[in-house]
Amino acid sequence: MQSSVVELNGPGGVIDTELRASAPAAGQPWRRLSNLLGPVVSLVLSVLVWHVAATQRWHLGFLTFENVPPPLEVVQAAWDFARSPKIWSHLGFSLWRVSVGFVAASVLGVGLGLAIGRFGWARQLWLPPLEVLRPIPAVAWIPLSILMFPSSEVSMIFITFIGALFPILLNTVHGVEHVDARLVASARSLGTGPWGLFSQVILPSAAPNIVTGLSIGMGTCWFCLVTAEMISGQYGIGYYTWESYTVQNYANIIVGMLLIGVLGMGSSALIRLGGHWLMPWHRQEGGKP
Repeated sequence: MQSSVVELNGPGGVIDTELRASAPAAGQPWRRLSNLLGPVVSLVLSVLVWHVAATQRWHLGFLTFENVPPPLEVVQAAWDFARSPKIWSHLGFSLWRVSVGFVAASVLGVGLGLAIGRFGWARQLWLPPLEVLRPIPAVAWIPLSILMFPSSEVSMIFITFIGALFPILLNTVHGVEHVDARLVASARSLGTGPWGLFSQVILPSAAPNIVTGLSIGMGTCWFCLVTAEMISGQYGIGYYTWESYTVQNYANIIVGMLLIGVLGMGSSALIRLGGHWLMPWHRQEGGKP
């Protein structure tokens, strides 16, 4: 009887095993709370440093906050902008330009990426010119886009398209190139045809990289928005930011910057969420989606 108690309570025993299994579950609420509080504390500290630097007019030699508006002034400017009737026009035009440019870049980037990653002839034919164009910044495309497109609206959409294309393309190529060769060989040995091999093996294996490329591409779409709306936009968050700079309304500049950041972060998060929903087979480290 005594030995049975020792076996139950000793290392590797039933009670010891149950305690080990229940220990992580007991710590999960605290872990979740820390995961929620961490970003909040980080944001609060960042705003606090910004407030002190702007109100105290820090001058660090190579960096100065003498003309940077404090957070409260930016909050007031954001409130005034939110009550302005122009906010919906600015948001509507920007969302339209980013959406159209992103969809076009997604279709072309994923299509070319799948072909380049899978077929040698496509890689030799299309990858060299794309690699030449890839390092060109979006602002350098403005003069050519004005010459190529008769409409300024199409020119602005083209700039957002260029910003999203290459992250989507390269991540798709990377995903296809790193498909496990054993999966391909196994599918072929089971008699899978070309279309079945593509739809059941290559595309699902490359899907996580494609979703990553789409998320990054959406972020660069918003990144290029100010550049795009510099062309001749009359409405848009990028135009609002640039116009605020020209009239030296510094608080409104930060409002536009933060709005672009929030919209970019939110849209990228939606893409990642949709990707996890469409890929139940894919899990990140720790088994979490």
